Amino acid sequence: MAASVLLITLSIQSSPAQKAPVRVGEIDPLTGKLAMHGMEIHQGILYAVEELNSRGGLQGHLVELISRDDQSQPEVAINQTQELLYRKKVVGLVGGYVDSLVGPISELAAKAGVPYVASASLQQALTQQRKNPYFFRVARLDGIVTPLCQFIVRNLHPERAAVLYAATPGSTEFGGAIKDCLEQASVKVAVFEKYRPGSPDFSALLLRVGQERAEILVSGGFFPDHLVLVRQLRQQNIPLKGYLGPWGVSYQSFIQEMGPASELIFGTCAWNPGITLPGTEQESREFVGNFQKRFGQLPNTTTMHGYTSARALLAAIDRVLQRQESLTGEAIRQELAKLDLKLPMEHLRFDQNGDPEYYRHVVVQIQNGQMVVVYPPDRATGELIYPMRNQ
Repeated sequence: MAASVLLITLSIQSSPAQKAPVRVGEIDPLTGKLAMHGMEIHQGILYAVEELNSRGGLQGHLVELISRDDQSQPEVAINQTQELLYRKKVVGLVGGYVDSLVGPISELAAKAGVPYVASASLQQALTQQRKNPYFFRVARLDGIVTPLCQFIVRNLHPERAAVLYAATPGSTEFGGAIKDCLEQASVKVAVFEKYRPGSPDFSALLLRVGQERAEILVSGGFFPDHLVLVRQLRQQNIPLKGYLGPWGVSYQSFIQEMGPASELIFGTCAWNPGITLPGTEQESREFVGNFQKRFGQLPNTTTMHGYTSARALLAAIDRVLQRQESLTGEAIRQELAKLDLKLPMEHLRFDQNGDPEYYRHVVVQIQNGQMVVVYPPDRATGELIYPMRNQ
């Protein structure tokens, strides 16, 4: 699906014998600097809607997905949200990548009294400092920080570390949280620096990492940042024992792009083909196979975030319709607050702030071109190789 797509609408034609379609809105960065992951989220949402409609929809109502492109810009996200809420009159919103885009959408949804289930949001302030009963999300920051920090402390045992983080709300909070966690475990954070996402050169930062004798580097950047960082890390022969990226590393596209340079790099993910919540193996295999038939490519962890958020919103709408009630924002919100689903990515239940109670990443290491789970022990699919070697 081309990244140049600006408007994607899954249209449902009604006939007199059909029940009226249920309109759901989606806002994602389908173009601009975040387009790759925005399109992945979109495909997950679209698949969830098509899957549901192929089974007859929601109590006989087919779902009409109206997708909008925020172009990776907050001001565009605001305009598109207003159009969906007030012109298209959607009953719920889904999607979103990075909190600088998700935040404004959540505020507008709250004012309109329309539930919004964000696909990729981590900034703690959106749920813990702002009271927004209409905002829910399928990811949370401590579901990444806690397992990653535990892995570093329990398995790698470094004395000195470097933490780099991108200048986005979620990544900034991640950087601070992982620094605090490491220091509480008596790990010296010798380098703690912010950088601009999409920076073309990290050589100065990496030189400092080497000068400070950091044993591990934790980078809270995105896919393009890891490509540059790892390449320059290898080129400069920085004597690191481990490189860890909480997001942006656990993708087949990263492995394909980097080739041998990706070997023994650590990442984290909530789901990937072959990495699924115990008890959901069959459902996960079916999702992978059918998704690949539909889109001609394998899904990834970002795709699953889109799929999971859509499944949550659609399940809540379905429960309102089962009771033969009107699809008001309040009715859907109440059902989201009571939701309890077991899905491939997580056992999904929201707490009082709208955060997912059980969201948890596993730590993976790239070995021979494959993602191997190395933490936690009960999810491990292979043995840890440490320290890493320069490629």
